[in-house]
Amino acid sequence: MTPYYRPIPQTDPARPSDALILAGGWCWFDRVEVLSRDTAPQLISVSDLPKDVRHLLTMARPTIATLSMDRPRIMGILNVTPDSFSDGGKFAGSDAAVAHALAMKDEGADLIDIGGESTRPGAALVPDEEEIDRTAPVIAALRAQSDIAVSIDTRKAAVAQAAVAAGAGLINDVSAMLWDDDMAHTVAESGQAVCLMHSQGAPDTMQKDPRYDDVVLDVYDHLADRIAAATAAGINRDRIIVDPGIGFGKTQAHNIALLRRLSLFHALGCPVLLGASRKRFIGTITDRPVAADRAAGSLSVTLSGIAQGVQIHRVHDTKDTKAACDMIWALQKG
Repeated sequence: MTPYYRPIPQTDPARPSDALILAGGWCWFDRVEVLSRDTAPQLISVSDLPKDVRHLLTMARPTIATLSMDRPRIMGILNVTPDSFSDGGKFAGSDAAVAHALAMKDEGADLIDIGGESTRPGAALVPDEEEIDRTAPVIAALRAQSDIAVSIDTRKAAVAQAAVAAGAGLINDVSAMLWDDDMAHTVAESGQAVCLMHSQGAPDTMQKDPRYDDVVLDVYDHLADRIAAATAAGINRDRIIVDPGIGFGKTQAHNIALLRRLSLFHALGCPVLLGASRKRFIGTITDRPVAADRAAGSLSVTLSGIAQGVQIHRVHDTKDTKAACDMIWALQKG
């Protein structure tokens, strides 16, 4: 039986003396849910945690792409594609893209995530050169006008390399470096951070019938394996972010299961990124068929993630997310 340790995060001001700080952040925990594939979940005290697990759950997360991880960070989504599920075509031109990035910064975004290939369900593959032409000039133009942190949303090594040369400080790979055999070497050589995301299948097939033995534990094991592969390739652990990949090869039930137990992923010892903004399952639950109408549901997911200590939140609605983050921060930190 392999045990998995999920901290039960709290932010209440009445904190017990034996409680531990979660990931050096804003939550504390004094109980842990122990999960396994063979037995029912059970609760234990933090005093019963193995020493190595205690270390992974409590150690402060390193600065990533110039951003400290001691408070929630907002990653603004900038799709420079004609076919994104939410805002396809609106920012395909360089001037419009840079203007939107600067507007998101003014609204409170800490980081801009620039993508030149849609990864929505059913999306087609974009050639490397076309993706580079869409993204690298925008990154360079944005970098010339602002010092905001920039990430490149790509699964291709050539695109990542061009983006880093243009000024990107984070490579956000939805395939966790499995799509392109050269990606691990490219990330290692770049010296930049990487986000490893779980997905089941490629965008064109991932929603056709996703299945898991246990979605929470299967995703955790996959990310643990990808962290091991990254470190073996020469990528320091303090440059790695993990993302459970909400909506990528998951049904609504899978997404909900992951969101309910998000805090498990802190046991991987890396910052956690949550990207659920405007996704279809939110529209289904809230009866909002149009993606742009899903801000309220998206904010609910973001606040749930913050309550579980998630450090980075990838969103479309930066202004409203910033307001919600400021409000919950004031309530939790006083």
